[in-house]
Amino acid sequence: MTEAGQPPILANKRHDAPSVFTPEKLLREARRQQGLAEGEVPRFCILDPDGDIVQNLVETGLARRNLLWACYHTTSYDFSYNRRAFGIVPNVVGASFAVLVAEELFASGCQLLVSITSAGQILDVAPPPYFVLIEKALRDEGTSYHYLPPSDYCQADPGLLSCLSPLLSWPTHKVLVGATWTTDAPFRETAAAIDYARMQGILGVEMEAAALYAFAQVRKKSIICFALITNCMGSVENDFEKGDVNGSLATLELIDQVVQLWDSETI
Repeated sequence: MTEAGQPPILANKRHDAPSVFTPEKLLREARRQQGLAEGEVPRFCILDPDGDIVQNLVETGLARRNLLWACYHTTSYDFSYNRRAFGIVPNVVGASFAVLVAEELFASGCQLLVSITSAGQILDVAPPPYFVLIEKALRDEGTSYHYLPPSDYCQADPGLLSCLSPLLSWPTHKVLVGATWTTDAPFRETAAAIDYARMQGILGVEMEAAALYAFAQVRKKSIICFALITNCMGSVENDFEKGDVNGSLATLELIDQVVQLWDSETI
């Protein structure tokens, strides 16, 4: 223990101090080592932790690799949907990985980032699959504590939530609004932890939202997170069903609605 008995995750944090290591420096060196020219990503970007959207786009020939994306750890793809250009990065699972990539995306020209991840059901409010617009996320991960002082939850930007409120009456797919639990350890979702989350009115458990919202608040970036509730954490047979084409078509429709609503507010 350090600093009056605090664990390292809470000690020696200076949340108002700039970081010595920045995404711009990482991207600069990656470009140098890989022989890449300066390049940008589209204004609208997507984190696709499960990789289902990218798999469908690539298989149908609708996405192409962004050859100027200089991230050491990921591949980014570009595609068009309803005449809008999007960037998408698949398989970014977990809080620290999601924020690392988010930092790089915003340093590369992203203006709105949408993260949609499959999640486990906590409160039984409807049969899966359905979407949850995450208004706040329980901070049961580590990354957010490097951006913000301790608190129970990280909140989505209220203005962005208000902008997206028409989604709750979207006729095509079920969208709820509520809280999720962001965990770093999916295989430590114990009965006691689940009971606690349920008592807090939490709808689902996922692995990225709290950290992404902490980053967004501190860096003043536009990020919105959705959970696609797909499972009861394997507690029933025939679990983890996402819908047609693993939910990728419905997810793209949802993202298109998000961008339309956000664009109408920012123009």
